[in-house]
Amino acid sequence: MKESPHPPGSWIVERIDAARDLDAVVDIERLSFANPWTREMFEHELGHGAVSHTIVIRTPGTRVAGYCVFWVVFDEVHVNNLAVRPGERRTGLGRALLKAALAEGAALGGRQATLEVRRSNAAAIRLYESFGFRACAVRRAYYSNPVEDALVLRLDTLTEAASES
Repeated sequence: MKESPHPPGSWIVERIDAARDLDAVVDIERLSFANPWTREMFEHELGHGAVSHTIVIRTPGTRVAGYCVFWVVFDEVHVNNLAVRPGERRTGLGRALLKAALAEGAALGGRQATLEVRRSNAAAIRLYESFGFRACAVRRAYYSNPVEDALVLRLDTLTEAASES
């Protein structure tokens, strides 16, 4: 991890304010993924607040530096998207977002978590493994542009990871 220009305590993680934050989230998504979600896809997620939750991380110099979209369905948290603005990566912001998402998911009744990640995304896999996620399956050709398998990662003890990582 590179030295962060934003030491812990200088950022804040909170629920998205769609009117203020959605443009920045869509921009980060576009900069982060080969097949980015559209604005309409984010709006759809925001319209399903009983299941879908979106949080953002704010830094002093950046209105929104990253975001995480996750679902809570029964006792499972599913992390759909987690991204940090390219210039802010490897500074602890992704870790702070994931920790906040897992904590919020646990507070909403989640006891375990799952996610998919590109097999080649070593940095993301290291982050998830540091929280205790472990590969449990492979989804063949799950991603396109380029076509790539997804690793399905599972975390069996959500509350410990949310409080200790």
